[in-house]
Amino acid sequence: MDAMSEVLRVVRLVGAIFIHAKFTAPWCYQSPHADSAAPYLEPGAERVVIFHLVTEGECFVEMKGEPPLRLSAGDVVIFPQGDPHRMTSEPGLPPARGAQLGNVLQRRPRVMAYGGGGARTRIVCGYLACDQRLARMLLAGMPQVVRVNVRDSNAGEWLESSLRYALGEARSPRPGGAGVLAKLAEVLFIEVLRLYMNEQDAERRGWLAGLQDRIVGAALTALHQKHAHPWTLEELARVSGTSRSVLAERFQELVGSSPMQYLTQWRMMLASNLLSHSNAPLARIAEDVGYQTDTAFSRAFRREYGMPPAAWRRLKSAQAANSPEKLAG
Repeated sequence: MDAMSEVLRVVRLVGAIFIHAKFTAPWCYQSPHADSAAPYLEPGAERVVIFHLVTEGECFVEMKGEPPLRLSAGDVVIFPQGDPHRMTSEPGLPPARGAQLGNVLQRRPRVMAYGGGGARTRIVCGYLACDQRLARMLLAGMPQVVRVNVRDSNAGEWLESSLRYALGEARSPRPGGAGVLAKLAEVLFIEVLRLYMNEQDAERRGWLAGLQDRIVGAALTALHQKHAHPWTLEELARVSGTSRSVLAERFQELVGSSPMQYLTQWRMMLASNLLSHSNAPLARIAEDVGYQTDTAFSRAFRREYGMPPAAWRRLKSAQAANSPEKLAG
């Protein structure tokens, strides 16, 4: 299994579609910084990444300090750093004044219709919520805004038709529609990352760039396939078909850390996932992620998360018990 598939298999991601909009020109919609929208979109999430899919017509994205970016049907834009932005029928329009975001999102997906009656544009707005560390890994090195066209991919037609079906089902009385829509939001986001990887140039940096690199990609795959293995730099270089010095330099250049530092960070992410979603004893978790003693595991976990694993588990359990979903239940 490749490194990306392994990450997506292990780490919990939460996706959703929150707006299905039909705009007619002229129109302008303001999207706040993702951090301010997160409490309404996914309470308790450490990181929320917002994306928009244009299913009909065309429009522009405006961001402070950047030239307007033109979008057409099939384009998806994501904002890796969560920057505020405007979606508009033409640059320079003032944004509409509407209800507070919390009121807009009382029912999701929110169906919106707005504008001056001119050319029509349809947009689906969604998000992906995940752990802050996972977001840093996946999105490292990416620009403020990323645009890809899903209609250029083999999955594009299926994704768009599936989204249209699921949006209709979400408004029907039949159960399960929202769940299908959530899964499609996750699939769409992953497809965007895959398309972005294929469009990368030689100057790009980050985890996704590392996956595409022959040497670093081989090392990442090996580390993710056998995360509990007692890797050494020499052995990893052999697997990657290069020397220790070349691997260390190339890995640091693209991923931003040494291979051994990366392995420790990934093991700690695996451990945090197990601590949050299982009742396994600490000794078992330590062994599962590659530590022979729970003492060594606890020391490494404290360095990464600032507290021992047992205390971290209690904190996450308390936070889950006090989440809005649990309180409502």
